[in-house]
Amino acid sequence: MPGEFYVEGKQEKVSLQGVESSLADLNAKADAIKTKTDNLAGETPGQGSTTADWQAAESNVISIGNAGTRVKIHDLTLSIHNLVGTQVTIRLYKKVNGTERKVYDQTFDATADPPGLPVINGTWAVHDVLRVTLQSNNAADNGQAVDYDCMLEVMS
Repeated sequence: MPGEFYVEGKQEKVSLQGVESSLADLNAKADAIKTKTDNLAGETPGQGSTTADWQAAESNVISIGNAGTRVKIHDLTLSIHNLVGTQVTIRLYKKVNGTERKVYDQTFDATADPPGLPVINGTWAVHDVLRVTLQSNNAADNGQAVDYDCMLEVMS
């Protein structure tokens, strides 16, 4: 019969339609595995800078993530090389049970500490927005750029 053949040693009919169906299932599983392993490479690194009046008030540097999207933050580095404040405070905020809470608060000295600060050096998992702010005690820091670099991985 057309579309059927015998497997040597089994002496039974095998339909090509069944073989094609099995190959399609196998390809679908391979595509699903590829999608999962592609996520391990991470997202394109987030890089940029923000300019604000850092001394006037606490100001946002960057917001990472989106509501309902799970991500791993493997690295978040801020550069304070343009600042001169002796008290540069970095804070992180995220939602805890639906309410934004401060989860990190540390003060640095732009004149004595390294210009690059590894704020997150490890892995943080978030399922909403992580808001990063900065505040300085020196008016000369107003209008200066604060650079950032982050490495993310979308969890699926």
